[in-house]
Amino acid sequence: MPVSTPTPEQILEIASKYRMALTPEDVGDFRRLMQQTLASYRRLDELAEPTLPVSVPRTPGYRPQSEENPYNAWYWKTDISSGKPGPLSGKKVAIKDNICVAGVPMMNGSSLLEGFVPDIDATVVTRILDAGGTIAGKAACEDLCFSGASHTCATGPIRNPHDPTRSAGGSSGGSAALVAAGEVPMALGGDQGGSIRTPSSWCGAYGLKPTWGLVPTTGSMPIAYSVDHCGPICASVEDVARLLAVIAGHDGWDSRTIAARTADYMAELGQSPRGLRVGVMREGFGHPESDGAVDAKVRDAIARIEALGVDVTEVSVPMHYDGPPIWSGIILEGAAEMMMKGHGVGNNVPGYYPLGMQEAFARGFDTRLNDASDTVKLVLLLGEYLHRYYHSRYHSKAQNLRVLLRQAYDAALRNVDVLVMPTIPFTATEIPPHDAPRALSVERALNMQANTCPFDVSGNPAFTIPCGKVGGLPVGMMLVGRHFEEATLIRLAHAFETSSDWRNN
Repeated sequence: MPVSTPTPEQILEIASKYRMALTPEDVGDFRRLMQQTLASYRRLDELAEPTLPVSVPRTPGYRPQSEENPYNAWYWKTDISSGKPGPLSGKKVAIKDNICVAGVPMMNGSSLLEGFVPDIDATVVTRILDAGGTIAGKAACEDLCFSGASHTCATGPIRNPHDPTRSAGGSSGGSAALVAAGEVPMALGGDQGGSIRTPSSWCGAYGLKPTWGLVPTTGSMPIAYSVDHCGPICASVEDVARLLAVIAGHDGWDSRTIAARTADYMAELGQSPRGLRVGVMREGFGHPESDGAVDAKVRDAIARIEALGVDVTEVSVPMHYDGPPIWSGIILEGAAEMMMKGHGVGNNVPGYYPLGMQEAFARGFDTRLNDASDTVKLVLLLGEYLHRYYHSRYHSKAQNLRVLLRQAYDAALRNVDVLVMPTIPFTATEIPPHDAPRALSVERALNMQANTCPFDVSGNPAFTIPCGKVGGLPVGMMLVGRHFEEATLIRLAHAFETSSDWRNN
């Protein structure tokens, strides 16, 4: 449909928003100038845009009934495979529902996208299929991924397999719950504030947030360009290494991956960790909200790491405490501008723009915003307020401060190879009732990220591994490494995994 020249009334409406005074003569002049510029847009309509490949035929699958979806962790079930031999042959993989799989409905946990069916495969989906993996379906996630718990999903709360009254964590709650329940050995998650690591920690899975830029997000719905990550959630360290080896590496569509440095992750399995230097990060423990039993469980696990011949010392990174406010400054306005006002794709970023997703989200945003969760509404209202009345000052300052935060972690990692701390300071919280007060619902969705969100800002790889239980619920221990040194984390995690069974600790 060709672009229409704006009417005089539309020009005046836009001018009024920016307090621009225009006379009728001004309006006429600008309208004629706009008409000349928009003439070139007719050519854009005529040009065929490139598209992402869809190389494997498939049927759309189905939405499972409750009897085969006991934790409400599936949004959609499929059975898509290339039949090719490869490193993922025989492996079923669940795909977080903010990642496009062609021909399969995608909701991103939100009423705003209900009914949307992508016509593309995300780069990571193509890589999985080319490696012989089977796409088993779409894992349910939180409403536009704006929650670290699992009760804001538009299709209902996602439940923790260890206790269905408890949260599975978010926003990749479906991915972690499916792995923990043994329905799939592998899943993909996304992480902008802890959304791979939180559900993995609470469900007892292995979840790796890779270095920013290692895994392409082409064909995924973003939240904010500078903190978007995609990575594996798996039942074992070996499966994390196997899946990461397939999905990692440069993608011509995603400019963030230009600097990506991959390694032979599978070769790290079974390697001795002896000689590695581990720094126990003081600021990762003892938060006001911390459960002392969780801190103690992680310290017990660190003692077991030391027994493997690893050199363990205590380190301090005081700026870690500033990570959450820096993260808030980046993600609030970043999400409001890129995902929400940017209709699910944003602008001015070199990359692939899924037009179908953009148009579907724009329609939902314009007509169904009242159906969104309170966390989505809060992000939009607060992000727009800060943008409008403080002119993005705090977003800009936070982006500048992220450099200092990264440097603080880099300085600590010059003296040690890995930083270690609790992933989440407490175990999985109860799912609030549907009629819970707004303050409780929002607090439960956003109160767990003190240790996770700083590493989305700094971009360091961060790997949560289960290390024991408190009150019958899993506890996660987080290993943080230097940029693009996931191999070191995998070596240490595998040695720890094979040394003892976390379920008995």
